[in-house]
Amino acid sequence: MRNFIKQTFASLVGTLLGLIIFAGLGTTGLFLLILAASSSKDTGPNVKDKSVLVFDLSMKITDNEPSSGELFQNTISGVDEDRMALRKVVETLEKARRDPRIVGIYIDATNASQTGNVGYASLKEIRKALEEFRAAGKKIVAYGSDWSEKEYYVSSVADSIVLNPLGMMEINGLSSQPMFLAGALQKYGIGVQVVRVGKFKGAVEPFILNKLSPENREQTQKLLDDVWGEWRTAIGASRKIEPNQLQAIADNQSLLEATQAKTSGLVDRVQYPDEVVADLKKLTNSDKEDKTFRQISLNSYAQVSGKSFGVERNSKNQIAVVYAEGEIVDGKGEDGQVGGDRFAKIFNKLRQDKDVKAVVLRINSPGGSATAAEVMQREVKLTREVKPVVVSMGDVAASGGYWIASDSNRIFAEPNTITGSIGVFGMLFNGEKLANNNGITWDSVKTARYADSQTVSRPKSPQELEIYQRSVNRIYNMFLNKVSQGRKLPEQKVAEIAQGRVWSGEAAKEIGLVDEIGGLNTAIAYTVKQAKLGDDWEVQEYPRTSSFGERFFGRATEEARTALGIESAQLKSANPLTTEFQKLQQEVEILQKMNDPQGVYARLPFNLKIE
Repeated sequence: MRNFIKQTFASLVGTLLGLIIFAGLGTTGLFLLILAASSSKDTGPNVKDKSVLVFDLSMKITDNEPSSGELFQNTISGVDEDRMALRKVVETLEKARRDPRIVGIYIDATNASQTGNVGYASLKEIRKALEEFRAAGKKIVAYGSDWSEKEYYVSSVADSIVLNPLGMMEINGLSSQPMFLAGALQKYGIGVQVVRVGKFKGAVEPFILNKLSPENREQTQKLLDDVWGEWRTAIGASRKIEPNQLQAIADNQSLLEATQAKTSGLVDRVQYPDEVVADLKKLTNSDKEDKTFRQISLNSYAQVSGKSFGVERNSKNQIAVVYAEGEIVDGKGEDGQVGGDRFAKIFNKLRQDKDVKAVVLRINSPGGSATAAEVMQREVKLTREVKPVVVSMGDVAASGGYWIASDSNRIFAEPNTITGSIGVFGMLFNGEKLANNNGITWDSVKTARYADSQTVSRPKSPQELEIYQRSVNRIYNMFLNKVSQGRKLPEQKVAEIAQGRVWSGEAAKEIGLVDEIGGLNTAIAYTVKQAKLGDDWEVQEYPRTSSFGERFFGRATEEARTALGIESAQLKSANPLTTEFQKLQQEVEILQKMNDPQGVYARLPFNLKIE
């Protein structure tokens, strides 16, 4: 028995040592790989003369680069996600404009239905970059088979728009169709009590109503009218079509066949893909025997150095661009969220960094936790006292997203940005009826009247609701005061334009919530002037991402998949029923992210989506 114990113990020790040695070797090997990858000279892709840049509209476009965690997860799971940051897209298009080897851009809208991840404000910036490319005398060709308003908004800048003979074009206006859960909650016995300020604060309506309130309908209609008006104006200018003609098409035709689209002046030619390829071969002087025209994808071309074209900069003087993209949550937050503590720490660091001469806060957020927004806003205010802080609003910068913007030096937005929503609310759920229907009851013993006020076992009493309402009123008044001071507006005027109402960027400028119309690059250019840097500056982006992770994991996976002949699978359009289930799932996910310690939120209406 004693020998057995010794042998077992020795075996365990040996196994443990073996694992330690194996792990050490593995770590050393990985370190050597990292060292080799980091030290290897990256020459970038080869760009041939007379090449066409291919811009696939199914690409996922976000404000910030993917985090190292997302890159690693995609690598492990084998997901080959075609994704780029908005600023990288715009910068790559500008680089192509200056590059004599690039003679044109081919906008591939054949998977156009996948553009739903990006909003009209982001597309406005891309559209502007494409217009500048075309103004340089270079050609843009757009081809698709199933265009909707969003994809056509980008494609309409092209010299030549081509539609497949069997293709269709949807021009039927914009709509928003929110989902209401009040009936389901009532059916299953889940009680909801709401405390809020602002007659337009529609974020709570899905949980207490079965249709839009008159106030919410009014603000949604105004927002859609503003975005639709900008759509008609922009496309009308590109296609030389009067905006009222586009309205007539939307009202009377809605879905156009290829020949109808051509007759209406929306497209230039009706052709098959091989005919488009033949024309692009001529543009690139490709041989007839070549399978396709001379080309390079936007993703690949983004890796080409832009130093020789004056696009990339290298300077000790930094303009920090901080991306606040996603739901605002209390604490550090996760990938895709704006954690109040994490972003406050970033601003604290930038404020003390002497190399950082100014900060551009890029906001693409519907808001969220009021506590987290206040934590961030405080740091923005402190930073502004030391160096300029300029806000660039993306697709959405509303409620808590506007809270953190209010104390900046200047606010830029696109005309179709969604902003405002200055209001707060709290929602109190209880499961008393649901539990009672299933034989579950509660009893309570307490030492003070409100000791059990946080319970979900019963509705809140009128006295308890009054306490919650006082808290909401206090935070709302704080919100109004911050906007009043930051925007230098009378508090009475702020109270009139607040009330939780949502505004377009254009409307927000008219009422004083926004200073200038323009995108991220416009905001950066203004910030450079404010910091008096001339041409001696560079951009550093935050939160920082792992450049090695992007280079090693992302590119190595792409090359391996190419070597194995694995094509990236294009996502298929979901059927309408699946789409509605996805909306419901998104509503539940939003509720899960609501973690404000006081239960008070400054957030855009949950399911405001323009389609």
